[in-house]
Amino acid sequence: MAFADHPTLHPVNWLRDLRAHVPRKAVRDWLNVRRYGPDAPRSDECVYVDPNAMMQSAAGRGPRRRRRHSGMIMDGDWDLSLVPLRDDSKYVSIAMHFNDGVRWEDTPLFERLLKEIEAGHVPDDCATREDLLARYAALDRLYEETRARGRLLAKVELPDYFRREHGGIFVHITRDGTPMRAGGGAHRLAIARLLNLPEVPAQIGVVHPLAIRNGALQRLRQSRLSQS
Repeated sequence: MAFADHPTLHPVNWLRDLRAHVPRKAVRDWLNVRRYGPDAPRSDECVYVDPNAMMQSAAGRGPRRRRRHSGMIMDGDWDLSLVPLRDDSKYVSIAMHFNDGVRWEDTPLFERLLKEIEAGHVPDDCATREDLLARYAALDRLYEETRARGRLLAKVELPDYFRREHGGIFVHITRDGTPMRAGGGAHRLAIARLLNLPEVPAQIGVVHPLAIRNGALQRLRQSRLSQS
């Protein structure tokens, strides 16, 4: 078993494993399979969703779960009150930049993040104005590369690959397979929507058990682009 194929096993990544809750996720995976069989969700696994079909919970009623809860199976009616994804401040600023040619520095998003930095915070791992400029220069490159390629790369295709789709666009899966925004990957999601991409790789979040039983989760595991 090569460390290159399984970076979570490499000693250099053991601290990162703990920060990403990998041991706990491994136990969750085992319990999921015991209860739901081989089609059970795996923590951090990659699913393929339509970014333009993304929904969000009405009035904040969705499950308040983060990346450490990836692969959790949750019953209930949390997925029954959905509304189309609204354009938040990040999406508006990204659209201003790429569609209207507004400099990053003149967008509301950049201004807000800069104020957070001046207040002593470190938003998006940026501690200085220069960090912000470097981050958004990288986003410019991502946009151009994605537009030329016609798709977003999955984590396994990137040089910093760690575990499955860990760190990707984070989504919960409703009973009928509709993706629900869960936070995380907002910039990549905005780019995908601006470019009208038919699908994006995403890191699985909470899953409704009916999505396992009716095959909705299984369908999301297969990229439609690979079938064309």
